[in-house]
Amino acid sequence: MSDLDQNQLDWAKGDGLLPAVVQDWRSGSVLMLGYMNAQALAQTRQTGKVTFYSRSKQRLWTKGETSGHFLLLKSLRGDCDNDTILIEAEPIGPTCHKGTQSCFGDGSEPPLAFLAELDALIAQRERERPAGSYTTKLFEGGVRRIAQKVGEEGVETALAAVAQDEAALRSESADLIFHLLVLLRARGIEFADVVEELRVRHK
Repeated sequence: MSDLDQNQLDWAKGDGLLPAVVQDWRSGSVLMLGYMNAQALAQTRQTGKVTFYSRSKQRLWTKGETSGHFLLLKSLRGDCDNDTILIEAEPIGPTCHKGTQSCFGDGSEPPLAFLAELDALIAQRERERPAGSYTTKLFEGGVRRIAQKVGEEGVETALAAVAQDEAALRSESADLIFHLLVLLRARGIEFADVVEELRVRHK
């Protein structure tokens, strides 16, 4: 978690309240905007659940206290002027009271954000193992079987690239990426770790 010194924040600029932008730590999607005072920030750090100061209720308000759709704290950062807080969080359920992942609508996410959402869903399938789920069946088959599927999908993707149309290549590529995400999860590797490996190589 980033070390945010709340004493360096310019609380006076907003009469004790600062805007707090909440971002999905996996996908980068902006989930919502709230306001924090020093007490809300301290409670967020203490509980690990993002807490705001509600201007309408005139009290501290933990996101999800009624719905159960909490925002679990991952990191805190201040902006360059120390008058805005960036919160990275893991959303438990939809963030918006209208049922969407973001208060700005589901169409507001970055183009590649769905990969992170899919990875999170696969992790949930591994934990819960719902009956009738294809992903559950893969996990129950074990790493060797999942690895075999990745190999099969890799070959089919390569064949589609040289012998089929673009639609077939897109479809086979989607199958390959899905099964690769399942394989990584089965081996206890986060997709974010692979992205970081690519980032390090790029540098």
